[in-house]
Amino acid sequence: MAEDREAKNPVQSAERIFKILEMLAESGEMGLMEISAALSLHKSTVHRLLTSLIYMGYARQDEATQKYMLSYKLVSMAGKILARTDILQIARPYLERLSDISGETVHLVQREGSNILYIYKIEAKVGTIRMVSHVGMVHPMYCSGVGKAIMAALPEKEIRQIWEDSIIEKKTEKTITEYKELLAVIDEAKDRGYALDDEENEEGVRCIAASLRGYGNEVRYAFSISGPVSRMTNERIRELSADVKRVQQELSGELGYLRT
Repeated sequence: MAEDREAKNPVQSAERIFKILEMLAESGEMGLMEISAALSLHKSTVHRLLTSLIYMGYARQDEATQKYMLSYKLVSMAGKILARTDILQIARPYLERLSDISGETVHLVQREGSNILYIYKIEAKVGTIRMVSHVGMVHPMYCSGVGKAIMAALPEKEIRQIWEDSIIEKKTEKTITEYKELLAVIDEAKDRGYALDDEENEEGVRCIAASLRGYGNEVRYAFSISGPVSRMTNERIRELSADVKRVQQELSGELGYLRT
């Protein structure tokens, strides 16, 4: 009778299959009785669903332990999806939202070794100085808000390598040119959840920036809100930080990042 009801409700069967997939992804190897108890389903029902997953190549059973686990087919599928992911198509609505909220210039960059490459820019909606940044421009990571946002997500060994691979020069009076000072600023960015560019790259311009995480916790992109110091005060940056963190979380999720 239970199987008859199951056959008449394919949505319920699909829901149960996805619950098993999610459980195995979260917990790793599990036995039949463990899965049955966790989902409050009869073991015959769970066994039938697992048999279907094995048949389709999404799961396998260890011959020695008799426990079930996921195969790499889901990883392969995720890779194919990510290969076709258009970062600009996904990110544009979020960046436009930040532009509307702040009225300031918004950037999206991607990491290129020890540099960042500007791949998208929305000009400020209010009268302002025109910034030197433009799509296609390559810039060092150490003296930009977006660069420091990315470095804040990296291990110290990799930060050191980025520093050593960079030509360190004083672009403004506030540009950081000492490694220890950079590490201190990056530690502050980690604590706050966002990085700052305090006139380090361009005189009269401040920005708040955050990195984006993707599938596998990869950190390849970052975004920022930039404006003149007259408007980008400490108080204004604190106000914008809530919007920046919200976009960081939501957009990272769109890019495949799973919070643990």
